[in-house]
Amino acid sequence: MEFRLLGPFEARQDGRRVELGSRRQERSILAVLLLDMGHLVTIDRLIDLLWNGRPPSSARGAVHTYIGRLRTALAPYGAQIRTGGDGYLLEREHHVDVDEFSRLAHRASATADPARRVELLDRALALWRGPLLADTADGELRDRLQGPIEELRLASLELRAEAQLALDRHGPVINELTPLVARHPTREELVGTLMTALYRGGRQAEALELYRATRRELVEELGVEPGMRLREVHRRILHDDHRLERPGRPVYEVRVQEEALPWSVGGHPALEFCNTFAGWGHEPPLPGSEWLRAYRTLAVWTGHMGLADDAAVSRLIELARRDPDTAAAELDAGRALRARLYACLTDPDDVAAFDAVARHAEAAAKTLVFRRGADGRGRWWPDLTSGLRLPVHAVAWSAAELLADPRRATIRVCPDERCGWLFLDESGMRRWCSLATCGRTAGESPCHSRS
Repeated sequence: MEFRLLGPFEARQDGRRVELGSRRQERSILAVLLLDMGHLVTIDRLIDLLWNGRPPSSARGAVHTYIGRLRTALAPYGAQIRTGGDGYLLEREHHVDVDEFSRLAHRASATADPARRVELLDRALALWRGPLLADTADGELRDRLQGPIEELRLASLELRAEAQLALDRHGPVINELTPLVARHPTREELVGTLMTALYRGGRQAEALELYRATRRELVEELGVEPGMRLREVHRRILHDDHRLERPGRPVYEVRVQEEALPWSVGGHPALEFCNTFAGWGHEPPLPGSEWLRAYRTLAVWTGHMGLADDAAVSRLIELARRDPDTAAAELDAGRALRARLYACLTDPDDVAAFDAVARHAEAAAKTLVFRRGADGRGRWWPDLTSGLRLPVHAVAWSAAELLADPRRATIRVCPDERCGWLFLDESGMRRWCSLATCGRTAGESPCHSRS
């Protein structure tokens, strides 16, 4: 059978519409089983969903009655609701538009060619005929069922817009994202993409005004500043950065001195050090993948994150050119520190990893000097007398500051198994590090805080 849930509920057999469930509750139960097809759904969960946590004393008997009626209605079409334990399941042998949407969206995210990506996402988004179970679920039930599906829909819209930008179609992106951003004013991926499209369309002032409005909304409503990716887009627009004009260049690619650096999602240098460079048009690499391609990359990243000044970065690059063997050894030390730091941040019980990072931090502390920065504030800097070890010292000191910071308890790990990026979530509202590249599996649960 074919079931359509993305809009009004529909059931079809051989292309012909079939009427199932004379009551809204019956169709709702069938929809819940279809959304979790092939898995057992307990009676307690069905009761909780149908009555929004306020069931009558007769709820269990009512569910049994609804299941009996559904079995009778489905029997002529060979569809069976099976009993298992204290619940029911529908075998995974039917076509459901939610599954088709998810399959197409995931294929698109793994596709390198932006034109093909747009084609797949057009097909996926065309399956939406309205809100989930538009004529069946009430507002509360829909909110409880549609979370992961709606996230994937918004992620698909973001990914489609970015692919259109890669094809130099900024006009359609502006038309499509403007009303969407109005409905989701704090969704930074959408805002950043729309800002880029406005800039490419010669509407720089509007792009900057959109940033100001978004920042105001984030600060007033959530008490947080824009993330690093959105700030990076804003900075590039302010400086009329030519990279925003270049079709095919990812908006979130960070290039400094011709080095491709990790896309900033973590909100802290120690987290960014552990995170990977996403790239564009290929699967995101696993945590610890090699963005540290050369010592020069490490030195440039240290300056980009504000852990060393420009003069120190230039000096490090020159020292590495003169002494490549020592530079290679320090790069290996940086990679080892990254592995221990990632382990320490993702597993608070890993005492060995914490101690290893602590030893690095103690060594770094012996080389620090207190100097006035360009903003007039004093801060500790790793001194150039440490030579090519300076970036490792800088990261270790930054890691020590994070481990002593109360925000340490708000570190999350992106649940996408192909990602695993670390990010701060002081608002308690973020689910994924980036919905443009992650959040692929609609049924996955949110990532958990690490403390």
